[in-house]
Amino acid sequence: GPLAGVGDPIFWGTLRPITAALGASFALTGSIIGPILFFVLFNLIRIGVRWYGIKYGYAKGTDIVQDIAGNKLQKITEGASILGLFVMGALVNKWTSVNIPVVVSEITNAKGEHVVTTVQGILDQLMPGLVPLLMTFACMALLRRKVNAIWIIFGLFALGIVCYALGIMSVK
Repeated sequence: GPLAGVGDPIFWGTLRPITAALGASFALTGSIIGPILFFVLFNLIRIGVRWYGIKYGYAKGTDIVQDIAGNKLQKITEGASILGLFVMGALVNKWTSVNIPVVVSEITNAKGEHVVTTVQGILDQLMPGLVPLLMTFACMALLRRKVNAIWIIFGLFALGIVCYALGIMSVK
């Protein structure tokens, strides 16, 4: 319909990725709750919005055009986008794991213990999750420059494989 340009970004661009990410986080732990949570939560919100939308549209009649022409719909869309970015940002830190085991120094301290300092240890002291955050920003910058998402994914695969082969990255 005429409001598909509004509903599609909210439901398919924001709500579905948020609920899918939430369900996937449970599924990654091996819980059957993950896919069930995604299905129930997504459809509960979707059906609720449809029900409320039909009731609201019927009650308002043709006056709904003024509500849509105003800022109400734009504020709802913007709020949903902000919520989506917040949730996805939190999940990037949880799901993305990068380990850079390059040794910076090796010393024996006064107690006789062998202490190894790695790049990952230094980065974790500065800010835990810094490398995944920088990778996310790099992907966002590439997407803004209209680089195809598939090429970005293949690039990340290639980067991971090459860095692993060279010993720059490792599996935790």
